[in-house]
Amino acid sequence: MKLLISLVKIGLKLTTLGVFIGCLALAAAYYYYAPKLPDVETLRDVQLQTPLRVYSDDNKLISEFGEKRRSPISFSQIPQDYINALLAAEDRNFFNHIGIDIKGLFRAVFQLASTGRIQSGGSTITMQVAKNYFLTRERSFVRKFNEILLSLQIEQELTKEEIFELYINKIYLGHRSYGIQAAANIYYGKNIDELSLAQIAMIAGLPKAPSAYNPITNPERATERRNWILKRMHSLSFINDEDYNTAKNEPVTAEYHGTQIELYAPFVAEMVRNELYQYFDEGLYTNGLRVYTTLNSKMQAAANQAMENGLLAYTERHGYFGAEKTAAVTDLSEANILATLNKQRTFGSLQPAIVINTDQQQAQIFIKDHGLTTLTWDSMQWAREYKGPNRLGRQPTLASDILSSGDLIRVRPDSQDHWFLTQIPRVEGAFTALSPKNGALRALVGGFNFNHNKFNRATQAKRQPGSNLKPFIYASALEQGYTPATLINDAPVVFHDNNLESNWRPQNYSKKFYGPTRLREALYKSRNLVSIRILRSIGIDTATEFLSRFGFDKDRLPNNLSLSLGSADITPLELVTGYAGLANQGFKVTPYFIERIEDSDGKILYQAQPATVCTDCVYFPNPSAAPADFTLIASQADENSDTSAAAVAANVVTMSESTTPLTTRADAAPTQLAGQQVTNLPIAERIMPPHAAYMIYSIMQDVITRGTGRRAQVLKRSDLAGKTGTTNDQKDAWFSGFNQDIVATAWVGFDQPTTLGRREFGGTAALPIWIDFMETALANSPDQPVTQPDGLVSIRIDPETGLLAYPGQENAIFEIFPEKSVPTETARNPLQPNNIGTTRTEDIF
Repeated sequence: MKLLISLVKIGLKLTTLGVFIGCLALAAAYYYYAPKLPDVETLRDVQLQTPLRVYSDDNKLISEFGEKRRSPISFSQIPQDYINALLAAEDRNFFNHIGIDIKGLFRAVFQLASTGRIQSGGSTITMQVAKNYFLTRERSFVRKFNEILLSLQIEQELTKEEIFELYINKIYLGHRSYGIQAAANIYYGKNIDELSLAQIAMIAGLPKAPSAYNPITNPERATERRNWILKRMHSLSFINDEDYNTAKNEPVTAEYHGTQIELYAPFVAEMVRNELYQYFDEGLYTNGLRVYTTLNSKMQAAANQAMENGLLAYTERHGYFGAEKTAAVTDLSEANILATLNKQRTFGSLQPAIVINTDQQQAQIFIKDHGLTTLTWDSMQWAREYKGPNRLGRQPTLASDILSSGDLIRVRPDSQDHWFLTQIPRVEGAFTALSPKNGALRALVGGFNFNHNKFNRATQAKRQPGSNLKPFIYASALEQGYTPATLINDAPVVFHDNNLESNWRPQNYSKKFYGPTRLREALYKSRNLVSIRILRSIGIDTATEFLSRFGFDKDRLPNNLSLSLGSADITPLELVTGYAGLANQGFKVTPYFIERIEDSDGKILYQAQPATVCTDCVYFPNPSAAPADFTLIASQADENSDTSAAAVAANVVTMSESTTPLTTRADAAPTQLAGQQVTNLPIAERIMPPHAAYMIYSIMQDVITRGTGRRAQVLKRSDLAGKTGTTNDQKDAWFSGFNQDIVATAWVGFDQPTTLGRREFGGTAALPIWIDFMETALANSPDQPVTQPDGLVSIRIDPETGLLAYPGQENAIFEIFPEKSVPTETARNPLQPNNIGTTRTEDIF
């Protein structure tokens, strides 16, 4: 007995000693490791790796750049069902413990002692936050001890809600999704607060093993995990019997949802990425920046559709190339067909399809994502064989003349249940649209389809504009004293120019010559010889200096008379920028496409400051510096807003002292000062006199009412102006046009310059694209006539001579003149032989 008592005493002493030694060891470990631990306060300002997101000006998502898909949310945005599901699955005592689970830790210690390694871990949500933000995934005693210490510190510094929020925004949940909001988007195409109870439980089951319990790749195990969580929620009284039974019987509906792009503008998204990478480097893809562009979503969508329609119309006019791949499928089983179609990409509305069979004047086809359908004769009879840009094969009479069983073809929806045979165009195009008021890019398309070819022709393709450049030559002449009624001789001429390789004998497209022609008529009828004579008269240096004011690179303009016919190499974006100066009545604007940049917290890092057209404005960079006797009235203030001058001025945060502005601001309306307007945006520089600007606008309106742009009359507007352009051998087709609200340029051509066909011109290939776009862009814009500036008068003239009309002249027309340039002579009346009037012709050689 005494021996037993002695053994017990020894045991107690050893136990006490062991506990004491253990406590000493823990204390020593604490004092050794604690100073080396990171500061948990940094969790308050943690920067989660969040992708770059690019938006339109009306908050439509254009693109997302970054490896990790993450959309952080606050605790208040988390549905209560998800909170309960996660507690049931991971840590039911989270809101009650001090950061560690004592039972779980003893279980982990026992596992370590008995097996030599930790298996279950006993981690709480707080401990997982410590591990995810500060530690490696190594399974060791030291790492676990640091995890415990950090958890205790985290619980002291942060609230439970803050800890929970950190956890649900950090965790990896499969398919590149990080955080529960991104997981909801990817698996269900919805936000977390839009999910059903069963879907929420599915998301809650992912943190333990995102691959093993993935509802897309492993739906059976994912369902088991989901139902276990639902059962736990039921046993913990988080849900009632009815909710439990309904949720556990709900079928698995998860499927992969890519980034929910709301506006297709990949060329602009790439422009943004390329522009910002020089400032942010690789951090661009992880810092959670939100970039708001100047794109208008309706205009961009209209530009996309107009470009596709225009290029498809061209390619279908010129014949069918044949199947994309003949006999692509020999065994026409559904499995083989789907395997082939799944390898094909969809380009815009063009869907890949396999021909099953043909029967007289129809064909049965299988379309990816749509299954079996029938192509009717009216949807394919256009498909005469392509023989070249100017030749077509014979007219088909049967479907078998066009298609064969097993062919891989392209179709597009013509209506809800009707499909139309088509093909991927070989021709390309570009479209750009700006606001003439400040240069804001409203729409841009760099080619038929970004996924088919990523080359951005709107910004990178330098092509000859042809007659699209003529308005600038004519505007320069108007600035030099010409009038719309000035006569120039349209007659043959040969030039001996040392800058040209040989004698130059230019012609009009019609090969005809029309004699003395008024300047207005020469432009709207696009007379080449008149343009050459005008340029020779005003001088090449004068013309190139004038063009450089509109943003054209003087070094890339030819120093010879071919400039008058548009032989310069110019991108569509450069051309539309120049046209903006014609549309806004003679002011210099610079194109820009980034309106503002925000960080992940919504703080503005950059705000564009554009040079803006404001004819009666006073510019104060800081409106608080405006004269004291001026009263500042905020233009867009509500009753609760700060209308102080200082508040109005505080609108820009630059990225660094050395950076130049990336863009400009489009929506900052001017304020008003005692009868004058004042703006904190730079005022656009005038680059053309008001009288010349008004006259060239008026002349270019005639291009649409009676010239090469007559198709645009379908828009039924009187304020439109523009110019077609076609280069030699019809290698490039252009149309640029505008009103005071929008200016746009369309280009069509092949990447390797070759003829579009002898019947293709700016008015046939490019103008329809411009019209389709403008129909949407101007839908809610009233007709706005341009205000005639002081110093101009409208006078009746003789259309043949440009002189004053004689009394009673029936074919007289009205023309605009500067007051100092009004004709002083009257045209000869052919019915009065002794009329003292004279006919005056200015021959320019």
